[in-house]
Order: sequence, then structure tokens, then C-alpha cells
Amino acid sequence: MKTKANDLRYLNPSLGLAEVPEKVTALGKGKMVRRKGLGPATSKCPACGTVHSRAVMEEQLYVCPECKHYLSMPSHARIAMLADQGSFIELDHGLVSVDPLEFADLRSYRARLQEARRETGVREAVTTGVCKIGGQRAVLVVFDFAFLGGTMGSVVGEKIAHAFEEATERGIPLVSVAASGGARVQEGMFSLMQMAKVAAAASVHDRHGLAFISVLTDPTFGGVTASFASLGDILVAEPGAQIGFVGPRVIEQTTGIAPPKDSHKAETLLQAGLIDLVIKRADLPSVITYLIAHLAKRKATDSAVEGLPPNVKRQRLPAWQKVGLARHVGRPSARYYIARISSRFLELHGDRWSADDPAIVGGLAQVNGQTVIIIGHDRGGTPEEKEASHDGKAYSEGYRKSLRLMRLASKFRIPVVTLVDCPNAQASYESEHRGIAHALARNLATMANLPTPIVSVIIGEGGSGGALALGVADRVLMLENAIYSVISPEGAAAILYRDAGRAESVSEVLKLTAQDLHSLGIIDTVVPEPEGGAHLDPAATADALRSHVLAALRAFDGVPTNQLLDSRYKKYRHIGQGGKFWREKVRSGLSDVFGLLAYAVSRMEKSNGKKAKALDVSPRIRPEKVRTPSASSTKRAAHD
Repeated sequence: MKTKANDLRYLNPSLGLAEVPEKVTALGKGKMVRRKGLGPATSKCPACGTVHSRAVMEEQLYVCPECKHYLSMPSHARIAMLADQGSFIELDHGLVSVDPLEFADLRSYRARLQEARRETGVREAVTTGVCKIGGQRAVLVVFDFAFLGGTMGSVVGEKIAHAFEEATERGIPLVSVAASGGARVQEGMFSLMQMAKVAAAASVHDRHGLAFISVLTDPTFGGVTASFASLGDILVAEPGAQIGFVGPRVIEQTTGIAPPKDSHKAETLLQAGLIDLVIKRADLPSVITYLIAHLAKRKATDSAVEGLPPNVKRQRLPAWQKVGLARHVGRPSARYYIARISSRFLELHGDRWSADDPAIVGGLAQVNGQTVIIIGHDRGGTPEEKEASHDGKAYSEGYRKSLRLMRLASKFRIPVVTLVDCPNAQASYESEHRGIAHALARNLATMANLPTPIVSVIIGEGGSGGALALGVADRVLMLENAIYSVISPEGAAAILYRDAGRAESVSEVLKLTAQDLHSLGIIDTVVPEPEGGAHLDPAATADALRSHVLAALRAFDGVPTNQLLDSRYKKYRHIGQGGKFWREKVRSGLSDVFGLLAYAVSRMEKSNGKKAKALDVSPRIRPEKVRTPSASSTKRAAHD
């Protein structure tokens, strides 16, 4: 049975909660529902000082038309922007704060609460409700910074926790829009404990496999940032938003050291890998709609079946020539293939730890109507891009980013497609210090146990552990002129002969071509390229790649998770125990042996035929051997 807002009656003043019965309010997109005393009639831009009317601000979504500065957006306007018209039904509307500590500074807490309600027209710093966003049901949680700085007291914590519970019980996603200064000091430890309450409620919602999209606006600090707001599956920020645990002014006042300029800005956090996206306010509705539509467990949908391109037999090229094609400067990159094979791609950033490594690109995509998570090595196109992405040699942060995306795929059972193209992982002291070995190991273990189909494609140069860390899959495809090796030919030549110049000859014995690896059983499918290489017709290569990826994904439709994982384990468990390559070698060897035996028998038959003419062909009588009785047989005869 679903809990209703009117069933919650918190009348214990010691909890700082009380319910004031009032009619539930419905708000909708494009329709501003105003309550009495709903904010000032004009707003002054803090950046340029221009004064705008409330009508202008609402029309511009509270973005200054003069300087494009983002102003704080009232909760009613935010709800109207995000929720489908007429769909928002508020939860816990009558729940209001009281004064559990009888707190007073220059003014009493009760007086501040009354003033905030009068000036904003809302009863608390947060408004929660059930609505539709882009036609999809969701629970919406929206802060109003104008109400005591959006601080989180007992009522705010209770409303957020109940919103998560409501979303969990209904089995629907939750979208939150935070704007908060942190804990509400006037409620003391009651306020601090809300962090644990809302984090626990968010974790239960997460455990049920439901999506949580967290939008961070200016400002979001303190206990809100350090609890539920940072636990979203996707963290989205508005441009220029100040975000953090402790604000820069407080840091300077308490430590005496001013933080760097823009240290808390959303764009800085994006570079630091702490958030996924920085999205303009006007684009938020479409992005959130896309996210909640695709971050949901669903049954596989039937899509149009595309035929695979015909295989064209071509002359086998020398391994060293394929090395050159795999490294060709014009060879299509992962970003090119992503753009060509998907109808929409929303790139997600960062490892949620320390950085956003551009050597790894990943995000949500639609391929032939199917939601997938694509992760790939990005070597860049221009010299500037190649330098930024260090030629696809990812640091640990890049692999942690891919790991986070894989876990997102695991939660929502979204298939994963990886595009492998790197000489190796980053090899340097700095990389070692940042834990590259651990990052590679975690990727291998996670991919081995990911409860969703994985298709990996070697699109260029697959080098060593850096490539394999995105290459553990149910189906491994490889473009015809790609290479995949334990070490580069130059590296192998330097180790074996102390002469990197012998790389050409070493490339043959490394068995690094698609055809060799298919024979060895290392890869499953060779994807044909246009004659001369993918760089001569990138579009045709992308189309062939798309068809093979879709065919590989279709093979796993309806396969139970246990069977999927068991087959993947056996696939790698048996590598090296006798693949197709060795079967062919044994078969070839046996054929040679049998051929020699047949030749020897025929020679013997011919030789025997010649001898038979010279010899008497009458049967020979074999003389009987004279056998001397043994002592034991003599005794037996005497006894008888």
C-alpha cells in the first residue's frame, strides 16, 4: 500500500516537524502557479546589475538576458520548466518546520521561518511531488534557495527521504534539483542527522535498480552536496554553478588560504571528474527526459534485422603492412564510429574521484533503437586532440571512468559496446603512482562478471593490457586491418634482439593480425574493411561495424544472466588450451603423417610385387619347433 502525504503526521515538536493540512497544489510545465506573496516583482542581476521584471525572468528561465548570468530559480518556476503540464502532484505540502531548540540569534528561528514563507510563498526550502517528465513518471525534488538559503533541516530531510521512499514504492526514477547552503544551523544536530537519513533513503532507491538524476545548481554546498545530491547515477550541473562541501569564502576564513580562482565552479568540477555533465538551463528538460527514458531496466525490443555485409576474399597482407594500416593517421577514431553507428550519444564524464581522462570516451547511446553504453579509446584527430588524449594511452582515471560506466550498465542491464584502439595504457612513474595496475585489474574483473552482454571491437591498434582492459567480452570483433598484440613489434624486437629495427620480421611471428587471432580463437569475428583500409572509406567501415555489432548483440537477446556469465567465464578459461589454430595445426600435421604412410605403403606394395615374380609362389610348410618338456610338465605326466 502506497504511503500518502496526508498519512504523515509529525506532531512531535522535538523532531522539528509539524503538519499543517492544506490542499495539495498542482503545478505544470508552461503554467506558473503562483501562491500569495510569491517572490518580489523584480529581480536584479548580481553580475551586471540590470533589473528585470518577474515576467521577463520567467520567460528567460531566470537567465539574465543582458549578461547571461544564471540567477537562482524559484522552485515553482523550476517545477513548471521540468514537469509536464498539469502532472505535478505535491507530496507533504502541509509539512512545516517548528523550532525544536528554541533557537535565537539576532532573531528567533520562528520569526525567520515566518518571514521566509511570506517572501517566497512556499512552506519549506524543498518541494517534492510526483509528476511526468517527457511523458514518463518520476518523483521530483526541488530546492528553493530563497527559503533560508535552501538549508536542510528536519522537515527538508523528511520530505526528501519520503520522496525517495515514494519513488522506490512506485518503482520510478527520482530527479532532484539542489540549491542549498548546507545544514540548517538553527536545528543543531537534528539538521546534521538528516544527511544520514537522506543518504540511506537514496541507497534503498538505488538498491532497487531505479534511476536517480541529480542536478546541482548555484549554489550547492555543505550537507546537501555531501549526502544525497552526490549519489545520483548521473550528476548534472548548470554553467557557473558553485558546488562543493565547504565554500571558498569559508575555506579562506578558516584556513587563511584563499582557494584558486573558480575552484568550486561546475566547469572545474567537470575537469576534475566529479560530475558528468554541465548543461545549459534551457536544455535540462530534454537531457533529463533522455536520461530517465534510457536508465531503466527493460526487456529487449524487437528491432529491424540488418543483414551483414558480404565477406570479400582478398589477398592476405603481410603483418607489417597491417601494422601500418592500423596506425594510419587517417584511420577513423572511436568518436567517429560512435557518431556514425548511434542515433544519439550523450557523453558522460569523469571517474567521480579525481579527473576526466580524455583518452577514454563513454556514455549513453542509441543504436538501431537499442540503448547501449559505448566506451572507447580516443586517440584524437587533430594534433591538439592527440596531445590532450595522449594518443589513447589512458591513465588510471580513464579506466576508472570506464568502470563507473560499466557499473551503470550493470545496474540498468544495459548492453556494453567497447571500441579498442590504444598502443597500451599510460606507462610512466606518474601513472604507476596513480594506480594504473589496480585500475586495469579492476576493469578485467568487473567485465568478467558484468551481468549484461558485452561486445568489444578492436578498431585500430590493440596494445597489451591497456587494450584488454576494455576487451573482455562475450563477443570480440576485430576490423580486418586492425592489430592486437601482447606488445608492439618494436617493443618485442627491442627485447628479443635489442634492435627495434627488426620489428617487421617480429610482427609476423607475434600473430597480431585479425586473421591470425581468429585462427587462434582469441577473437570471434573479422569485420571486413574497404580494400586499402578503413581510412579510404570510413563511412562504409562504420556501416559494416554497426551491422556486426547489432548481430552480436542480438545473439544475447533473452539469454539468462547466469548462462551469460558462465559462457563468458568458459570463453576465457579455455583460451590457450587448444583453439581453432591448434586444431588446424594438428589436423594439418595428421594429414601430412597419413600422406607419408600412404606413400610408404604404396612403395612397399610395389616392392613386394616385384619380388613375388622371382619367387616360388607355392605355399611354404612351416616346420614345427621341437619343444623340450620342462620339469614341471614331466612331474604332471608322472602324476597322471
